Amino acid sequence: MSKVLFVTSEVYPFIKTGGLGDVAYALPKQLNELETETRVVCPLYRDIPEEYKREMRTVAEFYVPVGWRSQYCGLKEYKLGNTVFYFLDNEFYFKRGGAYGYYDDGERFAFFDRAVLEAIPFMDFNPDIIHCNDWQTGMIPVLMHHYYQGTVSFAKVVYSIHNMKFQGIFPRQMLSELLCLDDSYFDEEKLRYYDCISFMKGGIVYSDYINTVSPTYAEEIQNDFYGEGLNGILTKYNNKLCGILNGIDYDIFNPETDKDIAVNYSQSAPEKKVENKLALQRELGLMESEDVPLIGIVSRLTSQKGFDLVIAMIEEIMSTGAQLVILGTGEDKYRDVFCYYASRYPSRISVNITFSDALARKIYAGSDLFLMPSLFEPCGLGQLIALRYGSVPIVRETGGLKDTVTPYNEYTGEGNGFSFTNFNAHDMMHVISYAIEQFHKKEVWNNIVKSAISSKFSWDVSAKKYIDLYEGLLK
Repeated sequence: MSKVLFVTSEVYPFIKTGGLGDVAYALPKQLNELETETRVVCPLYRDIPEEYKREMRTVAEFYVPVGWRSQYCGLKEYKLGNTVFYFLDNEFYFKRGGAYGYYDDGERFAFFDRAVLEAIPFMDFNPDIIHCNDWQTGMIPVLMHHYYQGTVSFAKVVYSIHNMKFQGIFPRQMLSELLCLDDSYFDEEKLRYYDCISFMKGGIVYSDYINTVSPTYAEEIQNDFYGEGLNGILTKYNNKLCGILNGIDYDIFNPETDKDIAVNYSQSAPEKKVENKLALQRELGLMESEDVPLIGIVSRLTSQKGFDLVIAMIEEIMSTGAQLVILGTGEDKYRDVFCYYASRYPSRISVNITFSDALARKIYAGSDLFLMPSLFEPCGLGQLIALRYGSVPIVRETGGLKDTVTPYNEYTGEGNGFSFTNFNAHDMMHVISYAIEQFHKKEVWNNIVKSAISSKFSWDVSAKKYIDLYEGLLK
C-alpha cells in the first residue's frame, strides 16, 4: 500500500479555522485504518495548546533557503491515535495568534512549502504521495519540479482545492526574492495571475492530479462564475481533475455519545431529539415549544453563505411562526442586522456572535431545520453534521450541497432535505415555507428525519476513493 504525506496549514485538534482542519484530521485517520500509511505535516503555530506541545518529540533541526537567507526550522513529531503528526517550528513565522491574515503570509508559506521538502529526509518516512491542500501548499509541486529532481521528485503530488476563493495571490517579486525561481515561471501557462503570481495556480499546473471536495464543485469551477479567474487553466487540465466528496468523522459527530448535547439519542430512536430542542430553547431564552419549527444556522457570516437572502426574507420567515438560531462570526453588516432582529423578536430569534463548538452541537441536535443558502459551497460540512444529528437541511443546489442533500419528494416519500436552485430570496422562502408545512405533518416529518439521520457520509467511502486515486497515480 502507498505511503502518503498529507500537507496542511491547519489540523484538528491542534489548530482549526475551518473545514480543512477537520479534513486534515479525519481523512488521514481513515486512510490509516485502511492500511494506507498516512502522516500529516503542519506549521507549529503559537496557538497549538501546550498540552500537545509538551509531548512533541524533536526529530531534527535544519535550515531552509528563503531567498538569499537561511531560516531555522525544527521538525517535531506527535502521535495521536493511529496518525503521526509532524510540526515545522519557526518562531519568526508562526509564533503569532491564529493561522492566517498577516501581511507576510506569502513569505510564511513560501518558507513552509520549502521546509516540508527539506524535512522529508529527516522523517524516516519516504512518501509515495505528497497530498497538498489549498493555496498555502501550492508551491510544493513547483519547488519539487525546480529543485528536487532526483530526490523527492519521484513522489507523486495530489493537490486538493477546498475553496477557489482563496488563491494565495502575491507580487511577482516573490519568485526571485523568496522562492529563488527565475522569471520563466511568470508565464500565463505557469504561475502568472494578471500582474501577480498565484500559489494555487502553481498547485494546479505542477501537480500530478487535482481534486476538489465534491463532484459538482469540480464541474462548477471550470466556468467563469465559480472559477475565480482560474477556470481556463482548470479546463485545460480537466483530464487530471476530479471531485471526491468530503465526509465527517462519525466518532466525533455522534448524537449517541456527544457530551455537549442535553440528551443523547440514536439513529434508530431519534425521538429524544426533541428534548435537545427544548433544552436549547431554554438556554437561549426562546419560547419553549415542541410544535414551533426551529431553524438553525451555524456558519461564517459572509456573503458566500447566502446571508443576503436570509436578511431579505427574515420578516417572512418570522411570519411562518418559526424560530431562528444563528451562531457564527464574520462581517459586521450581517451581525448588526441579525442582532437588530433578535431585539425585535427576543423569544423567536437568538443570535450568537462567537465561535463555540459546544453550542454548535446543541444547535445541530436541537434544531428541526438547518439552513445553508450558499452562493457557492465547495463541499460544506454543516449539512453533513446536520444530517448526522437529524436536523433536516434546507440548501441551495451548489457544490457539495447538491451532492449530499436529496430534496424531499412528497409523492415517493424519498429525500433527506429540501433544496432550491436559483440564488434567489423568494425561491429560498418558498422552500422554507414548504419544509415548515411538512414539519406540521408529524408522520411525514418523522420519516424525513429518519431519512436524514440514516444518510451515510462518513469518511470510509471517500477514503477508499482517495486510495484508488493514489494507487492509479503510482501505476
